[in-house]
Amino acid sequence: MHASSLAAVPSASQPATAHRWTLEEVLALYDLPLMDLVWRAQQVHREHFDPNAIQRSTLLSVKTGGCSEDCGYCSQSARYDTDTERERLMPVDEVVAAARAAKEKGASRFCMGAAWKGPKDNDLDKVLEMVREVKALGMQTCVTLGMLKDGQAEKLKDAGLDYYNHNLDTDKEFYGQVIKSHTQDDRLDTLDQVRDAGINVCSGGIIGMGESRKNRAALIVQLANLPTPPESVPINNLVPIPGTPMANVDRLDPFEFVRTIAAARIAMPTSWVRLSAGRQEMSDELQALCFLAGANSMFYGDFLLTTGNPDVDRDDALFARLGLKAI
Repeated sequence: MHASSLAAVPSASQPATAHRWTLEEVLALYDLPLMDLVWRAQQVHREHFDPNAIQRSTLLSVKTGGCSEDCGYCSQSARYDTDTERERLMPVDEVVAAARAAKEKGASRFCMGAAWKGPKDNDLDKVLEMVREVKALGMQTCVTLGMLKDGQAEKLKDAGLDYYNHNLDTDKEFYGQVIKSHTQDDRLDTLDQVRDAGINVCSGGIIGMGESRKNRAALIVQLANLPTPPESVPINNLVPIPGTPMANVDRLDPFEFVRTIAAARIAMPTSWVRLSAGRQEMSDELQALCFLAGANSMFYGDFLLTTGNPDVDRDDALFARLGLKAI
């Protein structure tokens, strides 16, 4: 597609809810020359955000391993033989200490992840205490606990939770090739509960799992066309983990990852688009290109649940080199 075809795609100046995206429109974005796509994404980005400000979040696994689900990418599934050990829910004081340390290092949001299909009520009570204590530190709070039962989202809201993370992972057509122990509709039901409770939604996906470009575009369409687009959209680049079904998946072309970031920015102009898993494997130059394409949030710290993340010193040096500021 050439620049003259840009008119076929909805105007970036339209409000986020003014247009329902079609698969054809998002595929048209992917088909643009990369320079045109990034240029357009940067225009959209500047209409809604400071282009030199990056939101930094820290993610802590508060309960690791032993999950009953069969997500094909995940080392925490009890169904796969991986190096991830099963651990109990962390004590509240240890979680708060980690949050305090993250704040001192420059993180503004603290995310707590637990490897559950969904939380039991007695486990949720402990997580609620974590949320209250972290909130008291002056940080934004986020949890990812799996699928919620009726009434649990309201309890999280009452505790002061700001964001609930529940990724769609991939589009509906490809979903069954990644996860069979539940459906994508189950995930959408949890997102509905979170939204109805008045909690901000954090939902994105994982790319590089062997899906097609059409699948990637369809995921962006699904996210953008939710009744309200997610306030935060993490884009994960698969980290193949030995012992999982996706251990030997071919690595994604880095420019395809950049195209996905740019398409997400254009389709969801007011959302925070986050570089998530896979960032450790990215060069500084690739990360800078992702920021140019509209990514304005990142996980900051040494680990993402069970996979590595660039260390704090490397990130601070990158911010200095690019003239970026943390928010």
